[in-house]
Amino acid sequence: MERHPELEIDLDKIVATKFPGKKIPRWFINWLKRFIHQDYLNGFFTRGYEGVEFCTEALKYLDIDIEVEGLGNVEVPEGSLMTFASNHPLGGVDGIALVSVIGNHFGENVKVMVNDFLMFLKGLAPLCIPINKTGGQSRNLPLLVRQMYQSDNNVIVCPAGLCSRKIDGKIQDIAWSKNFIKMSIQSGRYVVPVHFVGRNSKRFYNVASLCKWLKLKFNFAMLLLPDELYRARHGKYKIIFGKPVPSSAFDESRSAYDWAQWVREEVYKL
Repeated sequence: MERHPELEIDLDKIVATKFPGKKIPRWFINWLKRFIHQDYLNGFFTRGYEGVEFCTEALKYLDIDIEVEGLGNVEVPEGSLMTFASNHPLGGVDGIALVSVIGNHFGENVKVMVNDFLMFLKGLAPLCIPINKTGGQSRNLPLLVRQMYQSDNNVIVCPAGLCSRKIDGKIQDIAWSKNFIKMSIQSGRYVVPVHFVGRNSKRFYNVASLCKWLKLKFNFAMLLLPDELYRARHGKYKIIFGKPVPSSAFDESRSAYDWAQWVREEVYKL
């Protein structure tokens, strides 16, 4: 297979781009390269896959098996567009698997909202609308989001915005953002509840809880996600699809925020 070295991720460039003007110790960057398994990941990135195929082949590279249930539930009128709203337990494998399953079954016209760090993955970038989790948002983000919902792409969102946390003794999402409800109503989309069954390591949840307890602004748990992806190799996960909800169902009997929490509850019932 032909290699594409220009597609490699380079942590030095990423740090320089994301944290301009800040002096990061060389030893820390070298340690981080090992911790995120940069060489292992580049072994896949340089294969040159793009879009939905990138995600499908990534699952094969990681030797991950995805069991899918409920695809028969997803019946909408021909030509209808959908917003797939999922919980977000893993922060890596879940997004890759959702794009692969949805893209291969419902068509490769798909867009997904992601942490902007993932825009450095050139094979994945064409599918993505970036969300900045470490600094200020781009001024054109609202326009990009509007264009995404007004396009002929199916949309995949994890409305929690963050990976699931340990809350009240259970691994679950924080409250969901209302934006996917508002935008799905405006664009006349069906909302499909999706439950991804999986969890990260205890270490991840302990670090996330510690950050919350210390009231740290920076999401240090996010730095663990590449290693969590590596740990997920050879694993098996499940995706469960619920029945589509027409945008007309989200009426004024509840606020958009309350409808978002209703969809969240439906997801966890699957």
